Amino acid sequence: MTEKRAAAGPADEGARGRFERIYQTLRTRICLLDYAPGSRLREEDLADEFNVSRTPIRRVLVKLEAEGLLRSMHGVGTIVTDIDVNELAQVYELRVELAELIGKLSPTVVDEALVARFRDIRARCDRMVADGDPRSFSRINMEFFHLFTTLTTNEPLREISERLYYQTARIWLKTASRLRNFDELINNEFVTFQREVADITEAVGHGDLIAAGHVRRAHIAMSFSRIRKASLSGGHAAAADSE
Repeated sequence: MTEKRAAAGPADEGARGRFERIYQTLRTRICLLDYAPGSRLREEDLADEFNVSRTPIRRVLVKLEAEGLLRSMHGVGTIVTDIDVNELAQVYELRVELAELIGKLSPTVVDEALVARFRDIRARCDRMVADGDPRSFSRINMEFFHLFTTLTTNEPLREISERLYYQTARIWLKTASRLRNFDELINNEFVTFQREVADITEAVGHGDLIAAGHVRRAHIAMSFSRIRKASLSGGHAAAADSE
């Protein structure tokens, strides 16, 4: 079910701020499957929810369509796209390479504040594993992705990485929804992500961003391998895209 938040944002956020808030909210809902594949998004309903005209809503939908998350169908409207593992194979190949580049290109300065942010998300990841909630996993996965990309100050690299990440972000949750053995999800995939976060946090703590990139690259590659295996087995095993 879609989580409803306050429609109005800060009074002084401006047009650009409203656009970003609506865009990020809708993108998150799509990736958490609040809007399932095939769902229709109506401009008038969204404009009413966010208390804006249909113009900014239309701009947001156009951007999400350009990113592959929505599709306009004549006579039907704007539909949430479905996800196909095989069609995203090349996206994963590129993500694997970009993950390593984040540790190499224009590295950010590692200070105590940054290390503290990684340690905080590591602690919350540990709690998430104990709770075993798929939605909590998906949310912290998104948050960790954005934190990881702060390791580079190369804006084009960050922008491309973000776009590709959100093209694949729904795959894990969709696969998990078909899982027959829920304990397997907790014992294998949650713990795999927990280990990735711990290893990257350790590398960042030592100021070794190249090592952090190598860890990330390996986990994305293994993630896609597990996802493909799960899709071929008809959902008998889940595969976490630990990003």
